[in-house]
Amino acid sequence: MTTQTAAQRRQEARAEYDAFLAACPARNLLVTISDKWVSLLLTALADGPRRYSDLSRVVAGVSQKMLTQTLRSMERDGLVSRTVTASVPVRVDYALTDLGGDLLPLMRAIKDWAESHIEQVEAARAAYDARAAES
Repeated sequence: MTTQTAAQRRQEARAEYDAFLAACPARNLLVTISDKWVSLLLTALADGPRRYSDLSRVVAGVSQKMLTQTLRSMERDGLVSRTVTASVPVRVDYALTDLGGDLLPLMRAIKDWAESHIEQVEAARAAYDARAAES
C-alpha cells in the first residue's frame, strides 16, 4: 500500500462521489439546493445583504418557520453568512458567501428559465391532464 498525502486522499474521495448513490454526500447537497426556498433566497440575496424581515417580504409565501429553517440550513452549508448587530431591536443580516455566490448563476438561470417557459409548461400540463381525463 502506497502512502498518500491528505490532498491526494481528498482528491481520490472527490472522484468517488456519485450523486446517484443514496449515501453520497453530494446527493444530500443536491436535495438541499433543489429546495424552492433555497433557490428563491439565493436569488433574493444576489444584490447584497438583506435583513430577515426584507427576505420575508421579498420571498412571498414563505412562513417564518420555513424561512428560519432554510436560512439556518444555508448557513450550515456555507451558502450564506449571518451577521447580528446589537441594537434595539437586534438586527440580523444575511449575505451570500463566496460559495453561495458560486451557486448563484446556476440558480438564477433556473429561475429565469422557469419564468420564461412557464406558459409552455402550463400548456403541456393542460394537454397531459386532458389526455389523462380521456383515458
